[in-house]
Amino acid sequence: MSFTVVIPARMASTRLPRKPLADLAGKPMVVRVAERAAQSGAARVVVATDHQEIVDACAAHGVEAMLTREDHASGTDRLAEVVARLGLSADAVVVNVQGDEPLIEPALIDRLAGALASAQLPMATMAHPIDSAADFFNPNVVKVVLDQDGLAAYFSRAPIPYARDAFAERTDMLPAGLPALRHIGMYAYQAGFLSVYATLSPSPLETFEALEQLRVLWHAHRIAVVTVDEAPAAGVDTPADLERVRAILTN
Repeated sequence: MSFTVVIPARMASTRLPRKPLADLAGKPMVVRVAERAAQSGAARVVVATDHQEIVDACAAHGVEAMLTREDHASGTDRLAEVVARLGLSADAVVVNVQGDEPLIEPALIDRLAGALASAQLPMATMAHPIDSAADFFNPNVVKVVLDQDGLAAYFSRAPIPYARDAFAERTDMLPAGLPALRHIGMYAYQAGFLSVYATLSPSPLETFEALEQLRVLWHAHRIAVVTVDEAPAAGVDTPADLERVRAILTN
């Protein structure tokens, strides 16, 4: 199966300025991400960016990059522009890998692309089981609830599904069998759906939850969810994250 990986990379970052160009053992972070993506079965890996410096840094390391408009509201909108310019067929599989995940496992990219092709749905994403009450009640941990077909029913920062009776007694541990899943922010799309996505109006749910994927459910499109056993390596959001990844790559 052939698929394309697109890596959105914005220069601006509130918590970590110039994050895509942050040095990781001699290479910019976005290059590290692209190199990991290239180890998957992807036929092509393209960095989508709003800044010429990122294009130049990618070119210096043999990574394909495309300069996009600066006014995109989200990474998905940037992805849609690139896919349109690449001229991909409507049923082509596109995997969106975040530009701040230099330790992403190539096998996860393959698995997500394959799941989208098998499901024959416009969009797919990933999740893993939550085994900690602290994570379950943490609003920074996005949860997803699935229907009987393994499709996303809802995403939320709230603790869902909520075990009413068990949590009435204690909230420091999860009851046995609770299908608590943490959403992993990697997506695969049918290329044709990205042009549809660009026309969808924002939903009240995504505004309140600050979760863009709720726009898709709001407009009655379905999202397949691949459940994996363990969480992937954490991305880079803060200076502390950057130092952690530097240590891993150095060693």
